Amino acid sequence: MKAKVFLLSIFILSTAATFSQNKTIPKGIISTDAVIKKYHDLDELKTKQKGELLELYVERIKVLVKTLPYIAFATKPGITTADIGIPNDSDNRKVIDTQSESTAAYLESTIEFQKKLLPYSDKDNLIAAILFYENIMKSLHEFEGL
Repeated sequence: MKAKVFLLSIFILSTAATFSQNKTIPKGIISTDAVIKKYHDLDELKTKQKGELLELYVERIKVLVKTLPYIAFATKPGITTADIGIPNDSDNRKVIDTQSESTAAYLESTIEFQKKLLPYSDKDNLIAAILFYENIMKSLHEFEGL
């Protein structure tokens, strides 16, 4: 019985320590999943089925929505508040958490809309949009500020 209480106590203390440490970790500005896995060219996109193009389009929207609002801070995923000199206090962490939740809600709504209506789009327009979004992302990765 004493062993069970002891093990339970250790588990509770380690869990509490883990959660308390997470509060001091600097928040990321751009989500680490805000990356395009592969860039494409026109010929490659023309060979794809419309369903594949729809997935690529939605993926690019996700990346842009998770990146564009933050280009004054950074243009690549993984940059934290500490990296750019933002104090890691509770107010700033709360603002970033709220923004992250709002972005997730917006993306959920946008993706639902895209999945319902995007299949009606013209394949050539879809390809052009994918290439446009990819060019924006390439430009952002080359952007260094002034």
